[in-house]
This record gives sequence, C-alpha cells and structure tokens, in this order.
Amino acid sequence: MKRVKSWIVLFILFMAVSLLVFIRYYRNYNYKQRDIVYYNDALNMVEADYALGIGEEEIERKYNCNIIIAKELDDPELSGYYRNNALVLDLCVDGKYIGKVAWSDNYEYYDSLRTDFYNAALTLWKAVFVGGIMLILGIYSTVIKPMDDLKRFSEKIAKGNLTEALPMHRSAIFTEFAEGFDIMREELKTYREREMEAEKARKELVTDLGHDIRTPIAVIKATCELMELKLKRKTEQKMGDDFAEDDELINDMLDKIETISVKADTVSSIITNVMHATLEELEKIEVEPKEERSTLIEEMISALKGYGRIILDGHIPPCLVYMDRLKMEQVLDNIVGNSHKYAGTDIHVSFGETEGILKEDGSSLSFIEVLISDSGPGAFEEELPLLAEKYYRGSNATDEEGYGLGLYLVRLYMKKQGGDAEYYNDNGFTVKLLLRKV
Repeated sequence: MKRVKSWIVLFILFMAVSLLVFIRYYRNYNYKQRDIVYYNDALNMVEADYALGIGEEEIERKYNCNIIIAKELDDPELSGYYRNNALVLDLCVDGKYIGKVAWSDNYEYYDSLRTDFYNAALTLWKAVFVGGIMLILGIYSTVIKPMDDLKRFSEKIAKGNLTEALPMHRSAIFTEFAEGFDIMREELKTYREREMEAEKARKELVTDLGHDIRTPIAVIKATCELMELKLKRKTEQKMGDDFAEDDELINDMLDKIETISVKADTVSSIITNVMHATLEELEKIEVEPKEERSTLIEEMISALKGYGRIILDGHIPPCLVYMDRLKMEQVLDNIVGNSHKYAGTDIHVSFGETEGILKEDGSSLSFIEVLISDSGPGAFEEELPLLAEKYYRGSNATDEEGYGLGLYLVRLYMKKQGGDAEYYNDNGFTVKLLLRKV
C-alpha cells in the first residue's frame, strides 16, 4: 500500500512540474506588435538608398526586407507575402511608384515560436515515455512478476511440492500477502509431515501388533493340539465303566478345544489380511538399528518355544551389534514360524563370527552369524532364488496360509540393520543371518 501511495505522489509531482513548464513557456511568448514608426523610417531609408543606386540584394540584407518590383496587386510573389501576413508598403522613388517593400519578420517569429513549441512538446513526450517505461517496469517488478511467481508457486503446491519456498519480492505491493501465503505452505508442509509420521506409526503399529498377536496364537494352537492328543490317548486307554463315566466330559472338552483352535485360525487369518494391506508400503518404514548386546538374540529365540522344540547348538559370542530390537524379533519369528509351518521338525540354532569383510571404501566389517536350520524337505533348488521375492510362494506352500512375505521381510529388515540374510538347503532348510558388530 505504501508503494501505491508513493506512485501517486510521484505522478502528482510530475504533472505539477509539467504544468509549471507550460505556464512559464506561455508567459515568455507574448503577441508581438509591429512598431509602425520603425517601419516608416526603414521605408524612407530604403527609398533613399534605392535612389542612390544601391542594389536590391544589399538593401534587402541591410534592412531585412524584400523588394518586389510589381505594380499589379495579383502578382504571385506579392500574394505570397500577403498570405503570410507580411507588412507590405509602397516603394516610391522621386515621387514615382516602383513596387512594394515587404517585411515578413512576424512570420519568422511565428516559425521560431512553432519550433520552440515542437521542442517543448518533444521534451515532454520523452519525459512521459521514460516515465511510462519506469512505471511499466515498476508494475512488472512489484505486481506482475510476483503474481506470476505466486501462480507458479500455487501450481507446485497443488502438485504436492511443499519444500520450495515462495520467492519474496521486498518491493512488491502485497509482500504481507505473499508472506502469509508462504506461512500457509509451511503449515501444510508441517501437517503433511505429521500425517506421514502418523501413517508410518500406524503401519508399524499394525505390523508390531500382528507379530505380537501371532506369537500367542501359535502357542494357543500348539497347546490345543497337545491337549487334543492327550485326551485322545486317555480315551484309548480308558476301558469299561470308567470310560462311560468320562466319555461325555472328554467329548465336551474335545469340542471346546476344537472351537478354540478354529477361532485361533480365524484371528490369525484376520491379522494376516490386515498386515497384507499394510505391507504394500512396508519398504518405507524406517529401521533404526542401535548398539545392543548380542545375547538378546538367544532370549528372543527362547521366547519362540511356542512354535516347537528349538535347540541351541552353543551360545552366541558376547559383543555389541547393530540391531533394531522389534524388527529383529519379527525376523526371528518369521524364520522359526516358517520352519514350524513347512518342516514341522526340531529347529537347530547355531552361532558363529565372520571377520574382515571389505567394503568399497577399503574398510572392513565384522559380523555375528546366526544359523537357523530345520530337518524338513527344504525348498526346490530352482525356486531358491525366488523365495525372497515379495509375494512369491514355493510350490510346497500351496496348502498353507500366507502371502509369501516371510523371507522378503527377513532380508529387507536385515539389510536395513546393516547386515544381510542368506538361505539354502542343507539336510533341510537353513537361514543364515548376518548381524553387524559394533
């Protein structure tokens, strides 16, 4: 607004100066009246010189006049002087009429006046032109360019680009509006970041809850299977009246165990579906490895005993490793759960160390090895390279529920922790995890 007021003041000053210039010009140029006495004296001197035989050209130059030797009033040359409002007097020598003497100095004055007016108008036009150019440049720099920037900026915001700041033009007449618009962008950016963080937290929560729920469900399933097996053995051992007395109770317990098992399957299926919808963008979830003690791995494996018998062949070397606890629990749960599902045998876990693996920059890394093996049939050799692909399921998994994400997530999480995961057949199926040592 201050800029607009400045333009108005400058325009008023410019117009005032222009008006003063024209007033001064007008006052300096008054109507020029002829001095008749002067011209009569000049005529007498012209007649005297002409009588003395002085040439016409010299007389015209001396008295700034023109001599027309013509006695007819319609003489073309004489008519021209009359048209230009020249002063024309009779030229008589020794009492005889010879012609006319004309003074056209008023015409010269008019021509000079016209030239001065032209120069003044041209000067004013130049001033207006320069002022107009400056006004156009001012409007462009303070209005048009900022508006174009604002338009491009709004298009970028509409496309989702909230990182680029709005260029600020301090000379713009709507600087405060532009600053408010940029504040709005910052607020939108902050809101989007919070939304993304909330979405990431939601996905991590679903994944974590899925892991936490699936483990007790597996324990429930295993317990149901064990109780059902024990009751059936007890039924087979019962004979006679004792069997008749307990028959109804045993059948009722078997029905309840079957109901619990079916409901556990239902809950597991629901959790799997929810996790499947979330895992579409799981690659974007951040893994934050920290320095942790390696013995936590043994504790995590021991907590998975609900899947079946897990045998530790030795102990993990005590040291510090880079690990995200939650993601590591999910890695071990996926591996042990797959072995329980597809092999159904005892699971052996052994540990080792790998030293001196060179990086591209010449430095070396050391890793803790965790080998998890079962005694099942393993995977088909031609399918081994595909097992870690997202949604790929081996031909031996057609009768089992799942989405083919187990080994995919294992390798994804291990690499994000600075390690890796390998898998192969060795009298069963083996997964080797590499945890980077601190």
